[in-house]
Amino acid sequence: MKDSIIILCGGGPAPGMNSVSMSVAKTFLRKGYRVIGLHGGYSGLFKKEAQIEDLDFFKADRYFNRGGSYLQMSRFKPTDKDFEENFNLDLFKDNNIKLLVTIGGDDTASTANRISKFLAAKNYPIANIHCPKTIDNDLPLPNNTPTFGYNSAKNEGAHIARTIYEDARTSGNWLIISAMGRSCGSLALGIGEATHCPMTVIPEMFNNTEMTLDKIIKLSLSAIIKRKINGIGYGTIVAAEGLFHNDTVAKEAADAGVHFSYDEHGHPELGKISKAVLFNDLLEKEFKKLGLKVKSRPVEIGYDVRCQDPVAYDLTYCTELAMGVYQLFSEGKTGCMVYVDSFGNVSPLYLSDLQDPETGKIPPRVVDIKSGTAVNYYNYIADYLTEEDYEAAKKYVANPEDYDFKKILGW
Repeated sequence: MKDSIIILCGGGPAPGMNSVSMSVAKTFLRKGYRVIGLHGGYSGLFKKEAQIEDLDFFKADRYFNRGGSYLQMSRFKPTDKDFEENFNLDLFKDNNIKLLVTIGGDDTASTANRISKFLAAKNYPIANIHCPKTIDNDLPLPNNTPTFGYNSAKNEGAHIARTIYEDARTSGNWLIISAMGRSCGSLALGIGEATHCPMTVIPEMFNNTEMTLDKIIKLSLSAIIKRKINGIGYGTIVAAEGLFHNDTVAKEAADAGVHFSYDEHGHPELGKISKAVLFNDLLEKEFKKLGLKVKSRPVEIGYDVRCQDPVAYDLTYCTELAMGVYQLFSEGKTGCMVYVDSFGNVSPLYLSDLQDPETGKIPPRVVDIKSGTAVNYYNYIADYLTEEDYEAAKKYVANPEDYDFKKILGW
């Protein structure tokens, strides 16, 4: 029987899913392997009737440059009981599978490591190599290397935000944008910088002070008032969705009248609501309270950037990741992520070295707020009140020092 590999995609989609999976298929087909695609992410490994199909050249050639994922994805996360009772070891034995290729983010990578260890304990000789994906750019790759999908999502997010900014300028309004990124503000900051947005608020800004809803609102008002002083009555504000997943902020939002549904543990189900609408509603209440004549509208940037066609950067990067999978496999590597540096050189990143020894999870990479990218954005692009603006700002607020950007953040 021919040696086979099997490919699965976990988590949520990102531009480049097909570019990796189908480039892996093309590379291994060229080397004489049978390539099997598994639908349903990890759920497909924990059922007797796995939904699999062979990936041939024509299928791979048709889909490698398209958005979305031909292999259906899932966020299924197996429990210890699933491993004990439901793991489909016969799938690997019956199809002579030598390599499991997983494509996904930190959760997918962590589960891949569990599967690799489980198969080793069962004395089944199979390698596992993971390809790092997330539009959030929050996997800890060396040298600030992006995760695939991030640049394509940023490109489309910036395209939307450019159009939104033009609408703000044309109509004399403020557009309030929420960008995906639960634990990392990279996508929001990338969009804000690319579009010269006058204020971008990300969790990493609160490195010297507690994050609160009041501070998030005051940072936004700081930009709005600064622009009013300068005779500019429009603009955009980009807020990372992770701001509203902070427990303190979520509680304050609920106390302010935002209606949440709650899960069985009593936590607000923030994934079900628009963060842009939530934030805009809270800002509008503040405008009314202060007597500011400001019109604002909410815009969500999230699901509309996940399944777009990848830009050239990700098409190239994903192809290099796929070839890297074969290189590492041929070198006998397993239980690792494939890493490709800016010169195209391939090396393994072992999941066990990246994981937190206590939780077993891979800690997310966040924006280095002291890096040149962040410092220069807030120094040269963002608009906000400083001490020299206090007198002019009194036309709009009685206590302008409360809206001083650096005082709010303790910078």
